[in-house]
Amino acid sequence: MKFYQTTEFIIACVLLLAMITIGLINPAFWSLDNMFGLLRSNVVIGIMALGVLLVMISGGIDVSFTAFAIAAMYLTVKAMVAIGYDGVVIPFIAATLIGLVLGAFNAAIIYKFRMIPLIVTLGTGSIVRGLVLGLVGTSIVNINKMPKELIEFGKTDIVSMTSATGTNFGLTAMVLVYLGIALLIHLMLKYTMTGRSIYAYGGSPEAAKRVGFSTAKTIFVVYCVAGALAGFAGLLHSSMIWLANPRDFTGLELEVIAAVVLGGASIFGGRGSVLGTLLGVFMLVMVKNSLIIMKVDTTWQKVVVGLIIIIATAITAWRDRKNLV
Repeated sequence: MKFYQTTEFIIACVLLLAMITIGLINPAFWSLDNMFGLLRSNVVIGIMALGVLLVMISGGIDVSFTAFAIAAMYLTVKAMVAIGYDGVVIPFIAATLIGLVLGAFNAAIIYKFRMIPLIVTLGTGSIVRGLVLGLVGTSIVNINKMPKELIEFGKTDIVSMTSATGTNFGLTAMVLVYLGIALLIHLMLKYTMTGRSIYAYGGSPEAAKRVGFSTAKTIFVVYCVAGALAGFAGLLHSSMIWLANPRDFTGLELEVIAAVVLGGASIFGGRGSVLGTLLGVFMLVMVKNSLIIMKVDTTWQKVVVGLIIIIATAITAWRDRKNLV
């Protein structure tokens, strides 16, 4: 298939057309301040989306990743405050491991009991969020108590500029972290046997098993990586907004799944790409950003996101059924 016939190319064209249209309606869209803000908004949702992409390629659905992100973020920050630790590397490793362990819990239940991933992740997400709020607490760790090194890490910019009004803005270095993780996931999917097993399992679990791929390994890799990325993204989110709120990310599950589907991933499994997901995330964030610029009420923003989910899912379902004919 030639590049101009690929899903990614079509998404890129639609994205470019949408950007031009929004820019004509509101020229403020093209300001560097707004573009840098758009890229910043892509980071956390994008890292989570990469984990969801793996799950969807394998034929599953994960709605527990936001709860895992909150658990990893809140437990790590609370521990740092309690012991007075002010580093960066160890906390991120700890948050990632918390997410990985929780992801392994998902995988164990799905594999052992052959349960539907959506039901399992609905349950585990609810349990984890409830335990965090019930046992750890609901108080927000604000900027005054947040570890200073964590804040400084989140504030790191690649480029810093000053607007005509005198306000400072910049392009966050976290974009490089996001793109680095995206590259690693892309290389894994495209050039490793593990990546091939994920696509094969999503296309047909039975066929994947017959050709020698381990069902258990595939399921555990997918959900462990998704959990690890959620944990990492949770702490990164905290460092970028300079506080830790255990009630964050409520309702974000649908937006992330919408971005992945918008990027061309199949709801039936076996299809999806990192590039498509990056484009899908950017498009969703851009639409929400544009609605805010145009002062559209939050309620209507949710309506738009819902429509995007339905339309994108309908298009991918139609495409996949057409390919089966």
